[in-house]
Amino acid sequence: MKLYNTLTRRLEEFQPINSPHVSFYHCGPTVYWTQHIGNMRGMTMADLIRRSLTYVGYNVNFVRNYTDVGHLTSDADEGEDKMEKASRREKLSPDKIAQKYIDIFEKDITLLNNLPANHNPRASQYVTEMIEMIKILINKKHAYITSQAIYFNVSTFSYYNALNKQKIDLNIKGMGKGKVDDHEKKHPADFVLWFFKVGEYKNALQTWQSPWGKGFPGWHMECSAMSKKLLGETIDIHMGGIEHIPVHHTNEIAQSESANEKKFVNCWLHNEHLTISGDKMAKSQGTGYSLSELIEKGFDPLDLRYFFLTAHYRSRQNFTWEALKNAKQSREQLISILQTIYQDHLPDKIDYSNKALGYKKTFIEAISNDIQIPQALAVLWNTVKNKNISPLEKYGLLLEFDQVFGLSLDLLPTQHRIPNEIRLLAEQRQEAKDKKDYVTADNIRKQIENKGYLIEDQERLYHIKQKN
Repeated sequence: MKLYNTLTRRLEEFQPINSPHVSFYHCGPTVYWTQHIGNMRGMTMADLIRRSLTYVGYNVNFVRNYTDVGHLTSDADEGEDKMEKASRREKLSPDKIAQKYIDIFEKDITLLNNLPANHNPRASQYVTEMIEMIKILINKKHAYITSQAIYFNVSTFSYYNALNKQKIDLNIKGMGKGKVDDHEKKHPADFVLWFFKVGEYKNALQTWQSPWGKGFPGWHMECSAMSKKLLGETIDIHMGGIEHIPVHHTNEIAQSESANEKKFVNCWLHNEHLTISGDKMAKSQGTGYSLSELIEKGFDPLDLRYFFLTAHYRSRQNFTWEALKNAKQSREQLISILQTIYQDHLPDKIDYSNKALGYKKTFIEAISNDIQIPQALAVLWNTVKNKNISPLEKYGLLLEFDQVFGLSLDLLPTQHRIPNEIRLLAEQRQEAKDKKDYVTADNIRKQIENKGYLIEDQERLYHIKQKN
């Protein structure tokens, strides 16, 4: 298994700390609003990577957090807390806002068939752990206290820009510059570990008592504290969107490695954005479509999942309704084909031919090369189209491949299965066609139609459906 490590900008052999166990931390949503399908793409990309690791034999401990405190409207430690902004918008307490949007998020990722996380920590439930880490950073002289906040001193961490590859002077704009009226701040890039309940935040709704006074944690601190508590001081994989590279993940590395004096993450993974008309999908631009909007337009959530399969996690993917329609048609075609070769009970062990095993090998090679899902999807279709692979082999392989794709192909409704008699006739017709015996093929087609089914030819394929 090779993965592209953002830290080194190289494709590297993946070597877990304690193989076959893998610790995987994924930056989850700030639960102040319904997540749009661009956010859902990030969640699904992480799910595909997790499924791929599992398929090749790893045991993945997957953690996805919920940010329900401390994430300001600017990543640069300025603005209003997003949870409090939502609280005022909807006239609900921050904890009720969090629960409302966690429930919506959980429903959406379930509809997309993303596997549930092993742990779903909420930032507000790990404030004690954050305070303990801040204490360590202060004691080790990596943090300092002003009248308004506790800051991490970036000058004490020589590898501060190892992830984002920027020069420290470029961090002045938009990199944790903090409040302009905090004249006690030592460097523009220093970022907040703890906000005090003073000044702009004197009426903050979510605050906790600390050794330094009442306040609330900075956004970056939560992931460092929660991953340490749940996965250990050094973890195998940390993933998030590319927008986290310059600020959030850069700051996580600095505070974690300064506090623990150990490497924080061995492999950093980042997914690209979903775009629309070439621009990043965003609620503020009116392009932040929710999953429920797609459902209202007649799409199945798994149509969207199929659409996500067609682009690599490190590539931008442009959303159009036409592209989603094409994904829907492809998924429905796949289901129709599978229903045609539906097997009541797969045997415990299928004796695959060398041809079938070749496709399985190619599939594993695709997902083992930085999770090349589009290539793996091409392997699936090549498997379906190959005339030298038996229906039983095809069915078994497709169900195996779907352990990664997550299209729920194993849940095909039995009421739609094609009777064995019809499937046998269809195979006999295909054999006649292959021999160019079109008279026999046409007679068999009429037999199929007389029994209430239609058979439709496609390129190197056919599929059967019941007459209306």
